[in-house]
Amino acid sequence: MAKRLIPSLNRVLIEKIVPPSKTNSGILLPEKTTKLNTGKVVAVGPGAHSRDGKLIPVSVKEGETVLLPEYGGTEVKLGDKEYHLYRDEDILGTLHD
Repeated sequence: MAKRLIPSLNRVLIEKIVPPSKTNSGILLPEKTTKLNTGKVVAVGPGAHSRDGKLIPVSVKEGETVLLPEYGGTEVKLGDKEYHLYRDEDILGTLHD
């Protein structure tokens, strides 16, 4: 049975996108150029409440590709896959083609 994690409050579950470690022609890229700073949104929480009790929804949606900070997030392992939990405000932006 596979587990599914639904984030609490304004948290977002991200699967990091691993950039290629070599080019199409087979040239190996240095580790420094292969940062894991993008990810795919797997699940989002319902949002957080403001001081006056209004629900502030999470700003990203499942399936979107997002830009992540270099550090931060909480590592989560579900089955054999690794994910990261970020707060909505820690996500730097969404990437579009």
